[in-house]
Amino acid sequence: MFKKKLKINQKNTVLLVYVLILCLLAPLIVLLNNSNVEFSDKFKSKLNSVVNITQGNKNLESPKNRTSLGDRILIRANMTSSKQAGIQAYASQDYKTALQQFQNSLKSQSNDPETLIYWNNSLAKLQGDPLTIGTSVPIGGNLDVAKEILRGVAQAQTRINRNGGINGRLMAVKIANDDNDPAIALEIAREFVKDKEILAVIGHNDSNASLAAAPIYQAGKLVMITPTSSAEGLSEIGDYVFRTTPNTRALSESLVDYAIEVAGKKNIAICVDSESEVSKSFQKEFTWAVYNRGANIISAPCDFAAANFNPSEIPSQMISSGADALFLAPSIRNVNSAIAIAQANQNRLTLLGSHSLNTYATLAQGQKDVNGMVISAAWYPHARINNTFDLDAQKLWKGAINWRTAMAYDATEAIIAALKTGVTREAIDITLSNPLFTTPGATKPIQFLPSGDRNMQGTLIKVQPGNKSGTGYDFVLLEQKKSRISLK
Repeated sequence: MFKKKLKINQKNTVLLVYVLILCLLAPLIVLLNNSNVEFSDKFKSKLNSVVNITQGNKNLESPKNRTSLGDRILIRANMTSSKQAGIQAYASQDYKTALQQFQNSLKSQSNDPETLIYWNNSLAKLQGDPLTIGTSVPIGGNLDVAKEILRGVAQAQTRINRNGGINGRLMAVKIANDDNDPAIALEIAREFVKDKEILAVIGHNDSNASLAAAPIYQAGKLVMITPTSSAEGLSEIGDYVFRTTPNTRALSESLVDYAIEVAGKKNIAICVDSESEVSKSFQKEFTWAVYNRGANIISAPCDFAAANFNPSEIPSQMISSGADALFLAPSIRNVNSAIAIAQANQNRLTLLGSHSLNTYATLAQGQKDVNGMVISAAWYPHARINNTFDLDAQKLWKGAINWRTAMAYDATEAIIAALKTGVTREAIDITLSNPLFTTPGATKPIQFLPSGDRNMQGTLIKVQPGNKSGTGYDFVLLEQKKSRISLK
């Protein structure tokens, strides 16, 4: 019948198997989505796993395996035997032993926020009937950033639990690892919405992850407060989405004021990450602010995500295009590339930076090449003399902390304040959405605009020689008084 022989090679075999699987699964998928046909949850889970494989889902791990109240270790760096024993005890519901083991682990690793959260959770379980919230951080994507956020959550949790909790009930925190991956963040959001014990969520870190997850929280009517996502798009999603960091407009305004009114720069170029929503948001708001003040944006391409990106050539190209200043707005994953541009600059262009550059790596790697760079930040540790939060943080973590810790602390404190008025998801949203809502934060009161944005301006910091960070350079606060900005 067939004159040609069918070639059965590896490619054809895979294609044939794929078609057969789809033919077998198609009727089941139709039935699964039919509300008149009921299947067990176990069957649905198994079927969905197979469907995900055929659809090429790169992440096969269940979101449940990415979350923990104390029964699973998410941060394996600097592991102690006591922490491992505490995890095993918690998983066995032996909360008394877990409490002791986590306490032992903290004696040798006092700045481990995951262990402190699990210690608090064990205490809450022992007392019974805890109030549980969730937090999602990029443990696999950026461990340092994840720890910084978790320290803020843990500090607020410890404070409220040591003071008897909320109306006599202690707070527990379920940690999730989203790797700063939007697809994983979306699945974590679904898991949190489905878990009725979760009353509110602190997260996510990267704006791309937050923008992916936020519609899920909005649809599920579960409050989400991101401590670090600044992209303007979050303001448009709904009334269950909040943030404690200033948005990109607030952060850009103060930086542009400095560049034009203090530094006297009129022709500013921008380096942006076209794959990052927060970076693109910074570009839009910064550009608008520059034009609004009568200065110019130099139209010279600089994209951290470009395949032909070469940091060593950027400064010279910008100077040839007429720039006298350069605004670096990388995503958190492009910080090293931004530092490479600063190194190639050799102090020719005035350097400005977004809040992503407010990190230890900027000082440690940039050294003299970032000296003088001014960065728009959400928070600075010495913005107020004898600040209680800063002093408590230094005692608890045995060292200085940064803006991510402070903003995560504020997000947790906002939820704590809301829980005092009602312990349902709806009650929390009603409280936070009230225009009169206010509660003390790390340095400033926490208040939200109708958009869910924080009612707060950005803070300017400058890189200068110093010995506090241990790198030879420090971030120094630029005091802003109306139109005058000076070093403090």
